[in-house]
Amino acid sequence: MQHESHTAPAELPRPAALDDVKGWFHNIDQVLFDWFLSRQRALGQGGDLLELGVYLGKSAIFMGQYLEEKETFTVCDLFDSPAGDLANDKEMNKSYSSLTRTAFEANYQAFHDELPEVVQGPSHVITSLVAPGSCRFVHVDASHLYEHVHGDIEASRELLGEDGIVVLDDFRAEHCPGVAAATWGAVATTGLKPLCITATKFYGTWGSFEPVRTELGAMLAGRKDFWHGAEEVAGHSMIRIDGKKAKRPAQPVSRYESTAPAVPTQGPRPKGLLRSLLGR
Repeated sequence: MQHESHTAPAELPRPAALDDVKGWFHNIDQVLFDWFLSRQRALGQGGDLLELGVYLGKSAIFMGQYLEEKETFTVCDLFDSPAGDLANDKEMNKSYSSLTRTAFEANYQAFHDELPEVVQGPSHVITSLVAPGSCRFVHVDASHLYEHVHGDIEASRELLGEDGIVVLDDFRAEHCPGVAAATWGAVATTGLKPLCITATKFYGTWGSFEPVRTELGAMLAGRKDFWHGAEEVAGHSMIRIDGKKAKRPAQPVSRYESTAPAVPTQGPRPKGLLRSLLGR
């Protein structure tokens, strides 16, 4: 039996470009996502992709471009459901998709033919659904509470395979001290190695540090659209990046791109127009 969505088709988002999807995903972080994921592809480093905390799908849409055949992309978010209602999530996922989830799915399918595996629930359930060591890239942008972020980092460590990359969002935000505490606590106590940081995101690995750090530094040295510098942190040369002027990489293409309304252009005003009008 086909269940009706809570959102009428006419109300669903139809983004013509990634910029049309609401959310925060700065150009410099798009550059870095592209570089890390493209490097993994070039090296033949297989594994699944995982995002904890999705909102309306902006970064998930971008990540989906790098999914290879036979790999799985899993996203996990509460969407509009309250935490702790997992006893009913099986039925809810089948029949009662929230407006936020429906909007996410519409956004994602504007750019990709197939949806990722969607887990609607708190992020702490992810280790029961994703196999240990199966992921190569994990993006964490879920709860900002210390206990939850600490758990998300532990889950990332368990789920990442050899030389996998973890990205942690909002670790520098003044309203998210729990994220900062959990992030740097992991660096100090779990062997998480800091590769680089931007204004909003931390990039690290529990795997081999020097090869990826060396290649990352070489890539950054060839870019003139942002500043970077190195700083010793916990025994590792971490790169700090100021990417306010970064040029974004190639963007995913929307199926609605050609339907975007054309911006009317106004040519130069003919000379003597006012005189001719007044003379009528």
